Formats: sequence, C-alpha cells, structure tokens
Amino acid sequence: MSFASKVVLVTGASSGIGAITAESFCKEGANVVIVGRNEDKLKDVAKKCAGVGNAPFLVKADVSNDNDARRIISETLKKFGKLDVLVNNAGVAEYGSILDGKLLESFDKIIPINLRAVVHMTMLAAPHLVKTKGNIVNVSSIAGQKHIFVASNVYSVSKAAVDHFTRGSALELASKGVRVNAISPGPVETDMMTSFATESEKETQGIRTPLGRMSKAEEIADLILYVASDKAKGITGSVFVADNGIMVQ
Repeated sequence: MSFASKVVLVTGASSGIGAITAESFCKEGANVVIVGRNEDKLKDVAKKCAGVGNAPFLVKADVSNDNDARRIISETLKKFGKLDVLVNNAGVAEYGSILDGKLLESFDKIIPINLRAVVHMTMLAAPHLVKTKGNIVNVSSIAGQKHIFVASNVYSVSKAAVDHFTRGSALELASKGVRVNAISPGPVETDMMTSFATESEKETQGIRTPLGRMSKAEEIADLILYVASDKAKGITGSVFVADNGIMVQ
C-alpha cells in the first residue's frame, strides 16, 4: 500500500489513533501533515515519523476554529501544492447525561470538534481532493451505531452524525472521483480511553468484547490506510466497524 508522492493530512495527530496513523502513512512513503493543539506532543510524533519515513509537516491548530481550519489547508497547499487524503480524526469525549444536568455542556464541547470541524474540513479540502481524485477517511465510533454508556449520549450523537455525513459526502463527491468512508472503532487502548475510564470507571468496568480484547491503535491505522489506498478504489460511503465483536452482542 505505497503512498509514495501522496500528501496525507491527519487531524488529531498528537496522540492515539491519529499519531499511529500518521506514522503508518510515513512508513508507506507519504508526505504527511500532522495537525493538533499540543505542539510538544506533535513534535514527539514527528520524531517517530521521521524515524520510519519522511519527516511530517507540523501544523499547530484547533480544527474547531474556522480560521485555523482554513490555515491548515492553506499551509498544506503552500508546502506540498496538493492534497490526496484527508483523515478527519480529531475528536473529544465529554461526559454528561440528561439527569445530571451536564448534557448541554457536553454538547457544546463535543459538537464543534467531533462534527462541525469534520464538516468544515471536508468542505475546505474537497475542491483539492477533486483535483487529485483523492479521498477522505472519517474516524467515527461504534458509539454512533449503538449506545453503550449513559454518560456518552452526546458523543454517540456526534458519531452517528459523522456516519451519516460520510454517506452524504460520498454521494455528492462520487461523480468527481472522490471517495469518502468512515472507520468505527470499538474500545481502543488510547489516551482517550484511559481518560474515559478515569471519569466513568463504574461503566467502563462493564466493557466486555466477544473476542475478549481491546484494539490497539495500530489495528485501526491499518484499516485507515487500506481504505485510503487504491486497493479500496471501489469502496465509498461505507462505515467499517472494528470493535472485537461488540456490535453483535
């Protein structure tokens, strides 16, 4: 799955799935743009990427900020002159339920990053992906298809919207040769999952997968690379589940 000469933009690349995905693309010869809010973490990721492939281009930015979003695309084009793959991976999890009174607070924190930024980045990147016949991979979650925890109601809503936006985008952009797909992981061993366990330990103790395991970030990165590659040239509008069997419980 060589991505030699391809330009790949990965948001939320400072840790977890985004960081490993950026490293994996670098291994395959891509010119990678890594985006995140934590510059120190981005620099750490850049060192790992440079150790296996091309040194990535760092853009410290907040995808939920409209000016930053525009700057991400403009700096990518200034540096490389094109864009082949957009990986909308940036996401947050804030917890609140109807009865604890924190539902709207979590909504206001989650939606700008998990949903609105995906919509905006897609809109900004699309004209350039049309030129390269590129593609978009949105990182969603099985929470978009199945409510698992009460406190993650809004997170689930945001990911359900990402899934549907993925399908709608695929429909619109197919005639232009641009594919759009989503990856929906179950529990993955990342900083976000650790944070969730800290904030909602009682609920996370109930996580049981039919395969008796959680995924590694590398497994999700492998799937992202496959979907973004020419091997998946006939796939668009799809949502790929990688959850160790949770959806069949």
